[in-house]
Formats: sequence, C-alpha cells, structure tokens
Amino acid sequence: MLDEHGIEYRYREYRKEPLSATEIRSVLKKLGLKVHDVLRKNDKAFKELRLRGDEPASKLIPLMAEHPTLLQRPIGVAGNKAVVGRPPDNLLELK
Repeated sequence: MLDEHGIEYRYREYRKEPLSATEIRSVLKKLGLKVHDVLRKNDKAFKELRLRGDEPASKLIPLMAEHPTLLQRPIGVAGNKAVVGRPPDNLLELK
C-alpha cells in the first residue's frame, strides 16, 4: 500500500529490532498519545506480566521495550509525525 502511494519507508521487524524505551517515548510524543493508548491489552505478555492497564508510563514503557508485542503496531514515523496503522489507511497520513 505504501509503495502504491509513493511513500518511502523502512520496515523494522519489531521482534528482531525492538524499540528502546527512549524510542518509545519519542514515538509517543510524535503520536500525541499516552502509553495507555498504544498498550495491547489482549497480548499474551499483558496477561503473563499480570498487568492491569493502569500502570504508570514509567513502568509500562520499559516493559514495552522488553516485550515489544505489548506495543500497538504498525506505527509509521516520518520526521516529527507518527501514526498508528490501524486501520492501515492511517499510514497514508504520512505522505
């Protein structure tokens, strides 16, 4: 879809190259969202870690860096702008 619209991108395999805690904070700022907005509450790690979903960002962000499946995806980033690609058409906003 991005190719079809001439949007350049670099795919990053989140399991092989997870975002660091610093990168997650930066992406959240670009998204204009709170950590709870991108927390996947139906994820296996969410249950295994016995999270409730109301933990502070200071706890959730390092956990997202350690367990990247906790972070909603895909997330597209272009310069100072980022979007969550759900639905995938949201990624077109990066053009």
